Amino acid sequence: MEDFKVIDDYLCVRLPEEVDHHKSAFISENADRYILKDGVSNVVFDFEDTRFMDSSGIGIIMGRYKKISCFGGKVFAIHADRQIKRILYMSGLNKIIEIME
Repeated sequence: MEDFKVIDDYLCVRLPEEVDHHKSAFISENADRYILKDGVSNVVFDFEDTRFMDSSGIGIIMGRYKKISCFGGKVFAIHADRQIKRILYMSGLNKIIEIME
């Protein structure tokens, strides 16, 4: 299942194997709760276990970006495989988030 962990002012979200519309509302709501409650400035999405992501995954990332960018926060993607990176670049998310190698 998804893991949410706050380290300093970073919220780390470990995403599931499949990020689809069934799971996106849960992930978004929980991430927002941490952002608001814990005063998180940055969000790190960990794709280590993720093998599939549809457009709802893009929505998760966009939504969190909109929430924290107005406070000067940043969004990062880590451990994305070739397929996930392709989706991030095709959607244009690479222009607003940092994709770490």
